[in-house]
Parts: sequence; structure tokens; C-alpha cells
Amino acid sequence: MAGRTPQIQDTLRSPSGQVHRLEVRHVDEDAYAVDVRGHRVRVDQPVDAGGTDTAPTPTELFAASLATCVAFYAGRYLRRHGLPRSGLRVTTEFGMAADRPARIGSLRLVLVPPPELPADRRAALLAVASHCTVHNTLRRPPEITVELEP
Repeated sequence: MAGRTPQIQDTLRSPSGQVHRLEVRHVDEDAYAVDVRGHRVRVDQPVDAGGTDTAPTPTELFAASLATCVAFYAGRYLRRHGLPRSGLRVTTEFGMAADRPARIGSLRLVLVPPPELPADRRAALLAVASHCTVHNTLRRPPEITVELEP
């Protein structure tokens, strides 16, 4: 991370010593490409917001990030207990806040467990899934800095 002081760089390191990096580049109009570990994800805006609607919005990906994290943790719980994951789903709805600054004001996630999930495992599945990394991050927000390259 060019231009970063060692002190700031150290605050970005995870316990394993890694700093995770991704890069966003302008593609066209309101579309951007996000490169992460050799993968590319595209984002755009809907036509009514000035985009070309070629991809989800960053806000939709934010909600999707939470939903997929919940699904991942639920899936790991099921696998750890020898239970099937077939049919596991997470549906998500979000609404924007009515006041400023612009942000998501509410998120609702519904974890749909596999039909074979025993009744006595439902509470544990929900507890594990509710403590995914993304949800934990929202509960205890990280320090965020936005800066211009020197």
C-alpha cells in the first residue's frame, strides 16, 4: 500500500499478518470492476440512477456479502454436524435510510434451513450463522480511512 506509514499498515494486518487487498477500476459510465485474488466482480447502477444496469450495485453487493456470509457459516455448521446442506438458502431484503447520510437503514435476512434439519438443531444453526464475520464486523465497525494517493 503505497504511501502508507508503517503504523497505519500495522493496523491493517490481521492476526495472521496478512493485509487483504482488492482494487477497483473504472470500466465505463457508472460501471466498475473489482479485482480480488484473481477474481473479477463488476458493479454498476440501475438505469434510473444513471447507470447501464450491467451488474449489481455496491449496496446490493454489501447486502449480498452479509447474506452469503450467513449462508457460509450455516453451511459449515451443517457440514460439521454431518447434516445435509441441500436446500439451504438465505433470503435478504434491505431498505435505505430516510435521512442522511445515504446508507442502508435496515436489513432482514431469513435463513431457510434444509428440510432435514432436526428441530433441536435450529437454534444452534441460527446462533452460529448470526455470528458470521460480516455480521460481527457490522456489530463492531472497523476504523475506516479514505485518502487520496499522494
